Amino acid sequence: MKKKLEGKFIVIDGPDGCGKSTQAELLMQWLSNQKIPASRFRDPGGTAIGEKIREILLNPEHLSMSTETEVLLYMSARIQLWQEKILPALHEKKCVVLDRWLSSTYAYQGWAGGFGVEKVIRLAEDCLDRIWPDLTFILDVDIKTASGRLNRQLDRMEAKGDIYHNKVRAGFLKFADEHENVFVIDAAEEVEKVHEKILQIIREVSFS
Repeated sequence: MKKKLEGKFIVIDGPDGCGKSTQAELLMQWLSNQKIPASRFRDPGGTAIGEKIREILLNPEHLSMSTETEVLLYMSARIQLWQEKILPALHEKKCVVLDRWLSSTYAYQGWAGGFGVEKVIRLAEDCLDRIWPDLTFILDVDIKTASGRLNRQLDRMEAKGDIYHNKVRAGFLKFADEHENVFVIDAAEEVEKVHEKILQIIREVSFS
């Protein structure tokens, strides 16, 4: 398993409230138990520049921000994270676990926001050396369940309303249908069951 996961890039993504951060942390614990060197990051964020961009993007005061601005800010943070953190970790043969990636921009801005999923991908191809991970998990959850888990003040993206977030969910499922090595998992199940499904797929998947 150590040899299999050396230098692999794994993304855990999905709608707000799906449990991405929890599952990323559980996966990191498992990798540590397996003695597999790994690094975990979040997108946007993970760098000094990325964290500042994250603050701008999620600040509820910035309600006038356009979808086009969102796309460019998310991509800017992603470029910085790739160059400063992800690429060096992969070069060190670490397994990189990431909370969100391009799949989020595809679902949120590209699909739900109407920017266009093809435009999102073209922009990423122009800006990043590599855009697709080795493995992506989409944690699928209905809006009611997701909303019940967000028991805090909502950030700007979370507060966009049910119509928008239903489109986001549809965008993630569309993304999974169109790309390889993307696995949809029912995130309404118990945390440990979701974790075990992730591990099962990791054990069984064949990286090309």
